[in-house]
Amino acid sequence: MRPPSTRRQFLASTGLTTLAVTAGCVSSSSSNPADNGTEAASSTPTETATTASTPESLDDWLDDANGYDGEARRFGPESRPTVMVGQEKDGGLAFDPPVIEVPPMTLVRWDWTGHGGQQNVVALDGTFDSGRTNAQSGTGYHYFFEETGEYRYVSEPHRDDGMKGTVIVKEPPTSGNATVDEWLAPASNFGGTITDRTDTDTTTVTVGVKGNGGQFAFGPPALKVSTGTTVVWEWTGDGGPHNIVSKGDGPLDTELVTESDSVHEYTFEETGTYLYSCKPHESIGMRGAIVVE
Repeated sequence: MRPPSTRRQFLASTGLTTLAVTAGCVSSSSSNPADNGTEAASSTPTETATTASTPESLDDWLDDANGYDGEARRFGPESRPTVMVGQEKDGGLAFDPPVIEVPPMTLVRWDWTGHGGQQNVVALDGTFDSGRTNAQSGTGYHYFFEETGEYRYVSEPHRDDGMKGTVIVKEPPTSGNATVDEWLAPASNFGGTITDRTDTDTTTVTVGVKGNGGQFAFGPPALKVSTGTTVVWEWTGDGGPHNIVSKGDGPLDTELVTESDSVHEYTFEETGTYLYSCKPHESIGMRGAIVVE
């Protein structure tokens, strides 16, 4: 795997200000950025993090990563993911989320919380390196990921205490239905399959199944049904209140529901692709699609 071009690496200055990516690597003029909160870049990867003894398995690598629950947070095309540096998780400091999955050509940002003292962001393979450590809230670092691969990184002062992260760069799953694929790209439980229920008069979607960092998914996320099919949504009661709202002018619009065993049903009489979401959790990937043939 050839690492992405370091021409696209860029460091944000102090303050939560969104900055455009520019070519090259920018350094602070301060001799000690940790003192004044200004982050400095380093075009030379830090040797401490760049070791050859990393585990082959990503699961092994993340086994002691603070805040990792076994699932990557997925982001779709055109997204701008942000990872918080120094969140308090599992009794230690963490990257939040610790593992993200993004498509190629995605800009990822790391923002310092100011918790836990000096921290940095350093890839094990030397692909990216935020430079000297910094402790000030508002410090930010950007990196533009161009090529697919798994990019493991650490905060060097807290590596042995479980402050680890990974950026997984891969093409989004595809079902062959471009409308569905684009809508469901951020949904972590969508693997490119549209579940075929065209041979049934009634079928069920479960609201609040595991996904997207908690109980924030529809199961299954994508269905194919025939005209005249009634789809029943059943709430698990997990993940807080959820609703079902169509994207655009579709027919689905429910209130927020928390109680388990609550149901909502709708009979689809016309062909088409119907996209919907749980509005409070849409941004993290709680989305669904019904394809009516």
